[in-house]
Amino acid sequence: MSRHRRPAKQTPPNPVKVWDDIASFWDESITPGGNKYFHRLQAPCLDRLLGKHLHHGARCLDLATGNGLVARWLLDKGVGWVLATDASTQMMEIAERNFSAGGYDDSQYLCLQTDVTVLYDMSDLQEYGGKRQLFDIIVINMALMDIERLDVLAEALPRLLNSNGVFVATVLHPVFFTCNPSKSISISFDPATGEQVIKRSKVITEYLDVAPAQGIACPNQPVKQTYYHRPIHELLSIFLKDGDMVLDAIEEPAFNKGDFDDKRVESSTNFTQLPALFAFRLRRRVP
Repeated sequence: MSRHRRPAKQTPPNPVKVWDDIASFWDESITPGGNKYFHRLQAPCLDRLLGKHLHHGARCLDLATGNGLVARWLLDKGVGWVLATDASTQMMEIAERNFSAGGYDDSQYLCLQTDVTVLYDMSDLQEYGGKRQLFDIIVINMALMDIERLDVLAEALPRLLNSNGVFVATVLHPVFFTCNPSKSISISFDPATGEQVIKRSKVITEYLDVAPAQGIACPNQPVKQTYYHRPIHELLSIFLKDGDMVLDAIEEPAFNKGDFDDKRVESSTNFTQLPALFAFRLRRRVP
């Protein structure tokens, strides 16, 4: 008699181990100086949202720092000190190498392995801010979609931020990226001029309830990572539900025509009417 076995359950890969495995590849692909996404979208957005907070006395916390790109960008902007953290041991080693290679004085920064999903890790950060003066800036750049749970981070923010401090996050846009939209490119001709007209669009069939998905951050990535989709209302409500933080600003950065990739018609840089990122700024509620 033949027997049928139930299909084995697929266990999602450990997210920290994945980032350990791809750390060197990611650093080489993004480069220590940053890629097009960073220079064209992320850095200008961070500059606008952080604004007056980028001053010499500012103490900063860069969560999920990766290769230390944003932490070094903060120092280049003139902040006083940066605590760069990441859950990945390999990423932390790369970040430290990039600080040294960039000629930064070790009195300007500290690298500390920290998992934003672990309560003990997040509680431990308070001593690095200082009992009286905590962090003036907390940043998490392009990482929220890689993190399985955000409640520990959300709970820790009010305890880690200075009274006038801000938290800024950038993430792949939930509408146009992490809900697995399909790209559509139509080609027609303008009857008045005879010129070719190319229209790019995205079709979204799921948005409110999308399961975690395997994907890549860079072309030819050797190991896939897990993306966690959250609709915008869910993403924000995680940080706002207890009433300790208030939403201060939002942005939806998009590429422009100067970013066109002629070699890859399907490139995300060519969808100039659809934002690639969603960014928001929070501050502590003033009693």
